[in-house]
Amino acid sequence: MTRCLDCGSERTADQCPSCGLTSAAAEVMFRHRLLKRTAVFLAGSLAFPYVSQIYPPLELDWILVFFGLIFFLALTLAVILDRRARNRQELEVLKRIYVGFIPLPWILAATLFLNGELDSQKKMVYYTTTVDSRYNMPGIVRGTRRLFVHSWREGQRYERLAVNADDYDRFHSGDSVVVAVEPGALGIPWYYGIYRH
Repeated sequence: MTRCLDCGSERTADQCPSCGLTSAAAEVMFRHRLLKRTAVFLAGSLAFPYVSQIYPPLELDWILVFFGLIFFLALTLAVILDRRARNRQELEVLKRIYVGFIPLPWILAATLFLNGELDSQKKMVYYTTTVDSRYNMPGIVRGTRRLFVHSWREGQRYERLAVNADDYDRFHSGDSVVVAVEPGALGIPWYYGIYRH
């Protein structure tokens, strides 16, 4: 039993009884819709790293790694769907899985933004620590700058703080600093600022 690539209905002939498309037309329609959905996913994937810098969580590096895995898994699935559509193979299950990936970048970006935006500054906690080292990776649009400070959390040796260019140039290894941390409205602690002690 084969299904229509466009609407997913069962079909016994070349023309789908539900949508009226032939298998060739259904392939074109599906690939057109796949392209639009992939564009929405890619737009969210471009927005997520930018939004994650507005209220950077303490675990930003691990969140970016997790997002990278989601990104490449979704793009791999899109390529598989395109190839299977060209060969007019069954793809209903893969299509549903892929549709689940499309809003993920937008959901993750909204989660991090609302976590910081809805947080109250009355809950801010200050930790005194020392800068251990710095890391700078220049980028085309926006580089990545991190200050590695000794951690105040149990089980953590260092905290990797995402900082702007001014803070990166201002602090050096061995500097005593105060780090302001917010607990986050959604329970994701985020880094508010770093100050000289």
